[in-house]
Amino acid sequence: MVNDNHMTNTSSTPNTRGRRSGRNSHSDRPRKTAVLVAQRIVSEIADNDLQPGAPLLSERAMLEHYGVARGTLRESLRLLELQGILQIKTGPGGGPFVAEPASRDLAGVLAMMLQLRRSSFREVLEARHALEPLLAAQAAERISDEALAALAESVESITANVADIDLYLEENENFHSIIAEAAGNQVFFLIISSLAWICDGTAMGVEFPLKARKVVCEEHRRIYEAIAARDPKRAADAMEHHVMDFERFLKKKYPAVLNTILRWDQLD
Repeated sequence: MVNDNHMTNTSSTPNTRGRRSGRNSHSDRPRKTAVLVAQRIVSEIADNDLQPGAPLLSERAMLEHYGVARGTLRESLRLLELQGILQIKTGPGGGPFVAEPASRDLAGVLAMMLQLRRSSFREVLEARHALEPLLAAQAAERISDEALAALAESVESITANVADIDLYLEENENFHSIIAEAAGNQVFFLIISSLAWICDGTAMGVEFPLKARKVVCEEHRRIYEAIAARDPKRAADAMEHHVMDFERFLKKKYPAVLNTILRWDQLD
């Protein structure tokens, strides 16, 4: 378990960013005890390499371990449950268990922030344009045999199910997710995965005719072939063409969508 010194308030640490701006920054505020306890729990999960499904201490043991009131502990656990870190089971044998956070948990926070900042769909496309060719290039250099096989299977699956819009959309998301993870950078992978709910534009009414879906299938195959050939430049070029082709489709068929402000409630 981590040392109790992790509970120490660090707000006295100099904050040069706040001084430069001449204002008190958010990090100058003392953190709530419930947040500090939640941070300790996460640290202990990581430090002890606890896997999804592993039980944590009982409530009574946690109260003694963290030295906080029951209400504070429950607030900490609820915070972590909302973030997808824990699952709280009730009844005999219940209690807090380690969960496996999904990209959807990050997507919820991101969607809320994007709405509050009045971000448009155009900005999502710009982010994809900047990131995905790079990820394709890195995947060409780093992809494992298992991931490459999964990518090949994805190409075959989307082609076989091109007439089924639901399966097509699911496999389209899977294809990009495999590449992002194969690139070997968890930061980029989480960003791309957390944007998956909005990347195809369907949440804002974008529809894909069969002809457009068939074009995407062909582009996926070209990207796969470049990655399978372990050719970073070719993979990046193929992915850039794919992303730009989607932008051209939107500009032609759904120009108003580009400036649409994203909303949290668009996340299914």
